Formats: sequence, C-alpha cells, structure tokens
Amino acid sequence: MKLQKTKTQYICQECGHACPKWQGQCPACQSWNTLLSEVVPATPTKGAPRMVTQAVALNEVSLDESVRRQSGIAEFDRILGGGLIPGQVVLVGGDPGIGKSTILLQAANALAAADAPLLYVSGEESLAQTKLRAQRLHVDNPNILLMAATDIRAILEEVARVKPFAVVIDSIQVMYDSEYPSSPGSVTQVRECAAQLVRFAKEHNVAVLIVGHVTKTGAIAGPRVVEHLVDTVLYFEGERHNIYRILRAVKNRFGSTDEIGVFEMTGRGLIEVPNPSAIFLAQRQTQRSGSAVGTAIEGTRPLLIEVQALVASSPFGMPARKAVGVDANRITLLLAVLEKRVGIHVNTQDVFVSLAGGIKLTEPGLDLACVAAIASSFYDRPVPDDTVVIGEVGLGGEVRAVSQIERRVMESKRLGFAQCILPAHNLKSFREKGKAQLQWQGVKLVGCEDVRAALQALLGTDAVNAER
Repeated sequence: MKLQKTKTQYICQECGHACPKWQGQCPACQSWNTLLSEVVPATPTKGAPRMVTQAVALNEVSLDESVRRQSGIAEFDRILGGGLIPGQVVLVGGDPGIGKSTILLQAANALAAADAPLLYVSGEESLAQTKLRAQRLHVDNPNILLMAATDIRAILEEVARVKPFAVVIDSIQVMYDSEYPSSPGSVTQVRECAAQLVRFAKEHNVAVLIVGHVTKTGAIAGPRVVEHLVDTVLYFEGERHNIYRILRAVKNRFGSTDEIGVFEMTGRGLIEVPNPSAIFLAQRQTQRSGSAVGTAIEGTRPLLIEVQALVASSPFGMPARKAVGVDANRITLLLAVLEKRVGIHVNTQDVFVSLAGGIKLTEPGLDLACVAAIASSFYDRPVPDDTVVIGEVGLGGEVRAVSQIERRVMESKRLGFAQCILPAHNLKSFREKGKAQLQWQGVKLVGCEDVRAALQALLGTDAVNAER
C-alpha cells in the first residue's frame, strides 16, 4: 500500500488562509496569533465535484420552490425571516448546553412531513441518546429520520438516497472528510465539510441546519469562512445558569438581520417568549434610584429594557468603569459628556452600568436611558416609574433623534407607561411642531434638546442646577 505524501501548513483560524510557515500575523486578514499547524496532502486530492449550472435569464428564474416552511416555533421562524427555505443553509452557534440541539430537534418535529422527511445526523450522540432527548422534548414525529455518523461523504450519500426536505448536522466540529488527513474539528476539516454541505444544499435544494460550537472568545470554532459560506448565522446569547435564552440573527440572506428571539429553558425544552419586554421589566423595583427604562429596536421588534447604574465613591486612585450588556467605551463617552456638558463630576466615582435580563444591545437609542440611570444614582433620586427615556446623546450634549419613534412609543403605551422623554426633533413625527409637550395615543411626550433639559425633566431642576 502506497502511503500518501503529506506536508505541514499553517492555516488561519479566522479566514482559512494557508501559509507555508508560521508567522505571528496572518498576511490575508491581518489577525494576530491565529495560525495553527495542520497536516495536508502534498498533492491535491480529487475532492467533491464542483457545482456547475447553466446561465438563465433573470425573468425565467422560478420562485415556486422558494416556499417557506414553518418550524412551529414562531420566534424561530421570525428570526429566519418567516420560515425555512429549500436550499437554505443555517448555522446555529452558542456555548455548550445553551440549547442549540434542543431548538433544532423541536423545530424538526414540525418541519418533517410524510412527503418530505427530515434527516437528523448526530455525530456526538448515539441513536438511543438522541431518542431519549426526543422523548424528553415530546418529539415523536415518525417522519424524522435519525443517523449517527461523522463521515461527510457517507452522510451526503444517505441524504441523496432519502431525499429529505432538511438535514440537521449536529455538529460540524465532529464531521470529517477522509480525503484530508487532519483530525475532525481542525480548520481544514470544518471548512471543507461546510463547503460540501453548502454545495449539496444548493444543487439538490435541501435545507441544511448546522450546529456550531464556539471558542472561548465567543466566535464559532473553525475558520471565519464558514460563516461566509452559509446563508444564515444564528447565535445563542445568555448564561447557561439563566433560564432565558436569546437567539440573535447576525446574518440572513433571506430576512432581516439583528432579529432576536427570546426563549425560556424548561424541562420540556425551549419555550418561546412572545412578550420579551414584559420579561425584562418583570422584576423592576419601583422608586429606586439608578434605574431607567429605555427602548431599542431589534430587527422589526421594539424592546423595553431596564438600564441599571450604580455610582459610588472609589477607594482607589483610578475609578472603575464596568458595563454589562452595553459597550463599555460608549459608557466612557457618556460619562465625559456628563462631566463636560452637565457638570456631574464622576472622575472620582466608580460607575457600573448593566442591562437587566442578560441581553446585549449596541443601539445608540439607549444613550439617554444610560445617562438618566447614571445621573439618578449620582443624585440618589429615582426616575419616575411611568417614564420611558429615548434618545441618542451627541458629544455636544445634544439629544439626537432616533428611528421608528412611533413604534417605540406604542410599545411603551402597551406596557402601561404614561410618559416618554424623547428628542425634540422626533416630535415632528407627531405633527406637533413648536411644542415641548403633547399627548399622543394617551402618552405624554416631552421633547428635549439636550441632556441637561432631559435630566431636569426627569430628576428636577433643583438637583441638576445645584451640581453645576
């Protein structure tokens, strides 16, 4: 038997670029310390066949096959853009035990049909273990086919024989191609197996859902090119010890990005939460300083979030600045605005800011709520419990307009809030120019030009002016 010649290459974990020797920085993506050594064939292998199609006119392309199929989980379908499309490749990432396999097995219960079954490929569990998990989740659809395998070529042969509507790969890190001598989970194996799955999905119009583990930095293990190959990338957020899970779409070729779905982990699996704003505000204490309610738009959904802040004297020379759920650099910027434009001196104070509920947001529309929570804790004066604070804060201390202001106000009204502090420029959306206050749908709207005016409306003029 003739042994195949091999050689060692150094492959970047971020972009998949191969280098003949190790170096500190990847020459392709400029990332540092991302090159790992792998043994690859010295001569190119045959590999999988290329996807070859003929060119057709745009108006001759049929959309009959692009019919979305519902998974039976409304939150999951909304993140996908309305359902799963034939030929769509979805990558679901998250920490171990957070619910990736659970939600895919629950979705398989509704996706599988008699005329188009679903093939669930488990590379980490035996068929008996998968069956036990299905019983716990009350999944008993006879059109779900189980397969325990890790050889990607054998899996694709079985898919071609069964002809299912969708295939679940759990997980991509344990799949391997015998044409490549590297071990499963390596950069080469993950990249090549994912590429073969994508090619097969497009050629045979089969939807593929892939489970991907994450590294210690929170990125999906394997090269970044895997995320570029697939159509949709979903990330699970939240701590394993928290009962709530947040599924976020960071890439979607068939729907909007930045959509989120909120789920509750129970003994029967993940249960969707149709009203996440009420969940995030459920344990909010009244008449407590350092708390303010803001709004954020996640995809197509407005969310009301409680922003909590704690300002305390620092025993050290360099005060601490900590943020959970929001960008720490953004909080530092807002503290500088408070110091310069309002006269709130926090240069000797420790400042801690957190979003309740374990959610992570980056929208600038939460700026004014963060400022209000910080000032409330600094003055030890509570923000009115029936007030929602909306607005982006500029470096000059001005309160800048935000998008979709009507939807934010309507969500505030639906949850029982009676007043909204918002940018003065956004009042034009309500056709009431020249007024600082007005009523809209039973909600009192207060427009503010700058941060000082907003804090005076929330905490009183005596407190803000006294510190000046």
